[in-house]
Amino acid sequence: MIFIISEFYFNFLAAASPPTPYERRKSVATTSVRIGGASGYWGDSAMATPQFLTEGDLDYIVYDYLAEITMSILARARAKDPNAGYATDFISAVLKPNIAEIARQDVKIISNAGGVNPKACAAAARAVIAEAGLELKVAVVAGDDLMAHKDEIAKAAPAEMFTGADFPDPDKIASINAYLGAFPIARALAMGADIVITGRCVDSAVTLGALIHEFGWKADNWDLLASGSLAGHIIECGAQATGGNFTDWEAAGDIANIGYPIAEVSANGAFTVTKPKGTGGVVNVGTVAEQMLYEIGDPQAYILPDVICDFSDVAITQDGDNRVRVSPARGRPAPDAYKTCLTYQDGWRAGLMVTFIGVGAGKKARAFADAAFARARNIFRQFNAGDFTETSVEVIGEETSEVALKLAVKHPDAMGAGVFLKEVSGLGLATPPGMAVFSGLRPKPSPVVRLFSYTTPKSDVRATVELGDAHVEIEDAPGTLFSNASLQRPPAPGAPDDATVSIPLIKLAWGRSGDKGDKANIGIIARKSEYLPYIWAALDEAAVVDHFAHFIDGGADASKVQRFLLSGTNAVNFLIDAVLSGGGVASIRNDPQGKAYAQMLLMRPIPVSQAIADKLP
Repeated sequence: MIFIISEFYFNFLAAASPPTPYERRKSVATTSVRIGGASGYWGDSAMATPQFLTEGDLDYIVYDYLAEITMSILARARAKDPNAGYATDFISAVLKPNIAEIARQDVKIISNAGGVNPKACAAAARAVIAEAGLELKVAVVAGDDLMAHKDEIAKAAPAEMFTGADFPDPDKIASINAYLGAFPIARALAMGADIVITGRCVDSAVTLGALIHEFGWKADNWDLLASGSLAGHIIECGAQATGGNFTDWEAAGDIANIGYPIAEVSANGAFTVTKPKGTGGVVNVGTVAEQMLYEIGDPQAYILPDVICDFSDVAITQDGDNRVRVSPARGRPAPDAYKTCLTYQDGWRAGLMVTFIGVGAGKKARAFADAAFARARNIFRQFNAGDFTETSVEVIGEETSEVALKLAVKHPDAMGAGVFLKEVSGLGLATPPGMAVFSGLRPKPSPVVRLFSYTTPKSDVRATVELGDAHVEIEDAPGTLFSNASLQRPPAPGAPDDATVSIPLIKLAWGRSGDKGDKANIGIIARKSEYLPYIWAALDEAAVVDHFAHFIDGGADASKVQRFLLSGTNAVNFLIDAVLSGGGVASIRNDPQGKAYAQMLLMRPIPVSQAIADKLP
């Protein structure tokens, strides 16, 4: 009897309390969910959160902070301070200034800002909430950090999944993280979390987790999971979907006030991409298609923990001013293992940039570089130290009278990298004339951090969700072994027989490129469907190898390039192997992440018909 009275009493109180904004939005059957993508990396601008809160009527704001190099930086920070190891910007620039309005609007927050220490990040978030006199609930998703198992992993010595390289020296390992999926995030939301903080999960999981929770999608709803993952992939890099890094960059207008992306996702997996009213940037077919192809490999086998996505037949259409409609993707059963990324230190690097001006500027720059290396090697011989493991000399604008010289080296020891920087500085009064240097402190050596990827059986990883006193262990479905041999590829466009006029590719296509470890992908999207056959005919694997042969380790080898067709968006994706000299901070090139590769390829002449050439601007 007492229980019945108590239950009645609490139900009465609940009925008497006014519904929160979130409850009002969800008072009818959920037909769509509005999610804002507020951060693409640790260091992204904090302007997105105020934009979204001014826009209002968002259900979720999601934040992606993590890259492989970020994990190693955070791991080093935690080694020095057990309370560090997370993306502090999430606390200082997102929650502190905005927590009251976040609570007032009852918008849910999901972020992988936890890095290698999500519990410490959650504790900091709870402190901000308490200081504001609020009662928001913060959940932690963990289980991705495998550093405690380093010795047994080293004993098993898995090979690198892309190159077959041997397992690195365990003493040099900085971080080991399995890439978790979205279902633990959905569980945290179901437990009543207002803010969910995770460690390493796949970037799109912060969006997919919200959709699983809202729509009740199940583990075998593969098409829906693939579609939700695509929505997450589109908004995970923030302003790159709204005009950032866009081929037609001038169309983005006021990038100082660029709007961040909002995905309005329907229960059937289709979604619309837009941005807050009154902001700069642009949302069109090109911006969204470029982001869809960004940093993917095989578009029919985009492998995530929860589903294997097929984006090849996705249609992207303009649906109004700054509104783009994206059709659902297709999905296949989840894989049987988690991708796991390990970072380790592999020596030291150092570099700097100077300019030379005047007659023979390029020749002066080369002479300066030769002298810098020679001086450093003289010091090495005096101390019986080893040579550089790699050097890089890039002279930008070499045929002009004003050039930029970028010099960089790798050395096994910090001392060796430091000697190089000292000797470069010491050349200041012995240099050819016309050298100019932006004044500042001498650069310092920094560690070379390499990425080592392998797979971990799902049975070996347990994700956990913690909310208050509740601690729930999530056992992922075992998944299935995947082979791309079963994929049915879309038919290739027919070869045109009227390609007589050469046109720069940029007039026919948009392009976006990025890194996948030591691989680079280049997505090329035809501006019109009629252009695709000409692009496909002209840009085969041999042509792309020829264009990037000077970057590819081992030179021009067509086997280093894979080409994939996306018939739904009239696009082609290229994946180039061994083209970034290690990639990320393992590389000492001027463009270690391949961000400019698409722009380089867009300059390539493509033969088209006279009729098409006549219509081009």
